[in-house]
Amino acid sequence: MRYRLTFIAGLALGYVIGTRAGRERYEQLKKSARQFAQNPAVRNTAESAAQSGRDLAGKAYHAVSEKVGEKVPAPVADRVRSLRERGRGRHGEDDWGTSNT
Repeated sequence: MRYRLTFIAGLALGYVIGTRAGRERYEQLKKSARQFAQNPAVRNTAESAAQSGRDLAGKAYHAVSEKVGEKVPAPVADRVRSLRERGRGRHGEDDWGTSNT
């Protein structure tokens, strides 16, 4: 699925860059993309996928930490711990000042 989306995005980008239809067509495509991204169904699906990814990452973290145990260097363990805590605490903005919603 990931590769399909990447391929489609590449096609769209190539069309926009290579088109000779002019500025009007570009603005029309931009407006369509914005409407698609603001569609509630698309936003809900994206949030659902993100939540599933976070859940799977948490499960993977626990599975790996049980097998690896204390073999992980302290700086790496501290970094992972800080990332997990940061991910739990804030849902409004990321480090770049953009919204995660």
